[in-house]
Amino acid sequence: MDISLDLLKKLRAETSAGVSDCRHALEDAGGDYQKAKKLLTERGIEKAAKKADRTTGAGIVVSYVHSERVGVLLEIHCETDFVARTDDFKKLAHELTLQIAAMKPKTVKDLLKEEYIRDPSVTVEALVKQSIAKLGENITIAQFHRMELG
Repeated sequence: MDISLDLLKKLRAETSAGVSDCRHALEDAGGDYQKAKKLLTERGIEKAAKKADRTTGAGIVVSYVHSERVGVLLEIHCETDFVARTDDFKKLAHELTLQIAAMKPKTVKDLLKEEYIRDPSVTVEALVKQSIAKLGENITIAQFHRMELG
């Protein structure tokens, strides 16, 4: 099947999946963009499940302060220091701190069950799994602390 370059670029830009993964998804979906996007999501979740048993020995601690009234400290782990330094991993960490500041979860388990504030059709757990598929390493949220003035 002949896939248009524009469709391939659009899918890649929206999903951040690899070029070959996008091409395969579009081919498997018969050129249907929405089906291809759904296939990429499903395949990403499958990839994440395969990595779930891997040890996460590296990571970062990030902070976020909102209006000098709410603060969040987050410890997030991955497998290697190389991935911990990537912009994609740091962006995930930042998005999680925003989620924690806005939604006030009590535990990591509660956080993972929540709808993602930027896209309610996705849970935070699904967001993390998408990052696992994209970065190729297991990612775990070790702990977080949310503080609010008053």
